Amino acid sequence: MRTVIYSMSVSLDGFIAGPGDDIGWTAPDEELFRFHVEQTPHIGVELMGRKLYEAMLVWGDPEAAPSGPDELEFAGIWNAIPKVVFSTTLQQVQGNARLASDGVADEVARLREAPGEGVISVGGAGLAATLIKLDLIDEYRLFVIPVVLGDGTPYFPPLDRAIELELLETRTFGSRVTYLRYRRSRRG
Repeated sequence: MRTVIYSMSVSLDGFIAGPGDDIGWTAPDEELFRFHVEQTPHIGVELMGRKLYEAMLVWGDPEAAPSGPDELEFAGIWNAIPKVVFSTTLQQVQGNARLASDGVADEVARLREAPGEGVISVGGAGLAATLIKLDLIDEYRLFVIPVVLGDGTPYFPPLDRAIELELLETRTFGSRVTYLRYRRSRRG
């Protein structure tokens, strides 16, 4: 059965975007971007909301995408990953993407059982919040950036229960970003 992961950059005070959806503070340096390039081939399918889908379209546009060697490698890997887009406003999607045909829980259940390799990655705070509330996330991968935003889009939604986690991995990139990888606790 495939693992469902939620991986995003997050401010020290828990936001993935600042006021006005500002994500300018999340731009990775060369070392961190290389790590993303190395991790991306492990994604078997990407679940995403409309905003993230639209933001990531740049990687399919050779004239708009960054063109360094790592960026070109990332674009090739990213564009090959099947994507499922959850949107109530889009009528069609392009590239290696399809609009979700079922609700989140049904799509995740079907993808977990489908043949294939790689994790199911969830992108976008709104979609991730839904999966978190439904207890469908197996691993949380946070890239903690030492900035305090004070407000914005939270990494975690408000919950009516605690989610116990076990630390699997940590890594520090330069002196700026700390990677924390957790999985749901197997206790109790």
